Amino acid sequence: MAQNTTGAGQGTGERWWKGASKQQWRAFNSAYLGWMLDIMDLMLFAMVIKYVIVDLGMDKSSAGLVMSATLMATAAGGLVFGFLADRLGRARSMMLSIICYSIGTALCGLADTLGQLMLFRIIVGLGVGGEWSAGSALVSETWPAKHRGKVMAWVQSAFAAGYAAAAVVAALVIPVGGWRWVFAVGLLPALLAFYVRRHVEEPEIWRNQSRRLGFGETVRELFGGPFARNTWIGLAFTTAAMCGYWGLFTWIPTYLATPVADGGPGLDLVKSTIWIVIMQVGAAAGFITFGYFADRIGRKKAFLLFFLASAVVVPVFATIRSPDMLMVFGIVVAYFGTGFYSGFAPTFAELFPTSIRATAQGFVYNGGRAIAAVAPFLIGFISTRYGVGSGLVTTAAFFALAGLIVWLFLPETKGRELA
Repeated sequence: MAQNTTGAGQGTGERWWKGASKQQWRAFNSAYLGWMLDIMDLMLFAMVIKYVIVDLGMDKSSAGLVMSATLMATAAGGLVFGFLADRLGRARSMMLSIICYSIGTALCGLADTLGQLMLFRIIVGLGVGGEWSAGSALVSETWPAKHRGKVMAWVQSAFAAGYAAAAVVAALVIPVGGWRWVFAVGLLPALLAFYVRRHVEEPEIWRNQSRRLGFGETVRELFGGPFARNTWIGLAFTTAAMCGYWGLFTWIPTYLATPVADGGPGLDLVKSTIWIVIMQVGAAAGFITFGYFADRIGRKKAFLLFFLASAVVVPVFATIRSPDMLMVFGIVVAYFGTGFYSGFAPTFAELFPTSIRATAQGFVYNGGRAIAAVAPFLIGFISTRYGVGSGLVTTAAFFALAGLIVWLFLPETKGRELA
């Protein structure tokens, strides 16, 4: 079945926004906001790690384990909410996932033990994994093929806005109410669920399916049918890339605050927050331009460019001590080290059919993120023994591995019509 491309982007060259319908914009806006708030809730923990460590009597390895458990939970969330998106609808599943991660984040502020905190972060992970699965399918199926990379790149740029929002929330709330009230702010995204429920329609290509697959049928299509190879290739390079990202960006806030005597730049809370916010400008630019590269030169070449550049710039970044140079080069690290995320949704959408698209996207993306859950723990382990800077350098190897897998195995899918 051909994708509905009514409206947006017809004969407008690169101006993908021209002629977009009301429903296309509602899908875009809900996915953008859902993803921004999703990442804000996810990254709030990274912003308050050092305070939680002190209050709950943890060490860096335990804190890394909590983040790892969160990321592992996203795989289950991606699979469950992805299946619900294929079975019940993209918008409905996205609404439920937003409520899930909002409640989980608020509960984190009530944790008194490591076990309680880990349980509540797992709830966050379930919702975070589900929101991406449903939202990416919703946008991919609502906008036309020739602009899919660019549209999803703009949606993905919400990642940077969410990361920056987490830093701002932490900077404003910690001095006034402490780290627990930082998590209370994470309940606010639940309000978005009401907008999605009331205003966002299901994509036409999903509504026109003659039959909805059961869970067993979906699993067989993913792992035993003609799409099994795509499943494993997608999972492999996504895992490697996310090991690089989560290992790097989970610990960057802690690295910035590490004293010079311990191998870090020794920035205070305000300077660290300003640096993180400015760095997200580079991330947003990376997200957006990746989409244009992907639509112009193809998904595969764009991935290769960003992965290999990340493998080069991260070790250089870890050697810099000047705050000014950290800020300038940090923008470059954020550009390449996060921009590749824009390629996941359009590539996966083009690798799988509508009947299993959300489940496949959810499993591959969040399965990779779950396996990559080892990275924050690994970098925390290395940081405890050799310093945070040494831990960050380790992530370059993961980016290089992702580039190798893409080069050897990923098929080019640029601009395929969805079926």
